[in-house]
Amino acid sequence: MARLIRTIISSSSLSSMMHSLNSCSPFLQSQGATSALRQFATTTTTKSPFEANVLRIIRNEIDYQSEYAPPHEPATTFGSFTVKDRPGEQWMTMKGKFGDKEDIKLEATMFDGCVSVPRVGEDKSGFDLRLHISVLVDISKGDDGNDLEFVCSAWPDRLEIQKVYILRRDKMTTMPYLGPDYRRMNVELQKTLRDFLEMRGINNQLSFFLHEYMANKDRIELIHWLGKVESYVQK
Repeated sequence: MARLIRTIISSSSLSSMMHSLNSCSPFLQSQGATSALRQFATTTTTKSPFEANVLRIIRNEIDYQSEYAPPHEPATTFGSFTVKDRPGEQWMTMKGKFGDKEDIKLEATMFDGCVSVPRVGEDKSGFDLRLHISVLVDISKGDDGNDLEFVCSAWPDRLEIQKVYILRRDKMTTMPYLGPDYRRMNVELQKTLRDFLEMRGINNQLSFFLHEYMANKDRIELIHWLGKVESYVQK
């Protein structure tokens, strides 16, 4: 999925953009993260001073990340969509239906880019970063093998369409024509396509949800990664 998004993005204008806790949250406890935190304290293996220092630093970072902004259990639904996380991977999937015939599948990356924007408010000096998420929307009708796909950019406050094309599942070509840049389309056609997605619950509210979801997933993956590094050093 990530390779497909990269291929699509390289042919569109999107490529120019890329750039509290109690003792521990129930989610962390259920994932066994707290046991990983304490393994070093109970280990009987003798470590060199360097290894012991590495373990101490990793453990302190896990404690800090868990207490500063503890992740919560990932959402499993949004509107009419079911949400499926992919632990250890940099994306997630959402599935839904529209009417009796349409099956909708969304695949969203974790944060994969950013842009700098002028700061607003009382302190207008400097810039703020707006994080970016790539979203692939696949809409299929029955078994005819044709899918309508949208390549979108999810910003914190809005969802933008980048490309729209028909994909043949049973006949993938090496370099398919992906249609014109969405921003160069007729204004009326642009609005029609936006309304098409809006009717199916793919809108600015979804973009806001994805940013909250991925911020939480980013913390989950970081803590799990630190735990794996700690376990490796402990061996």
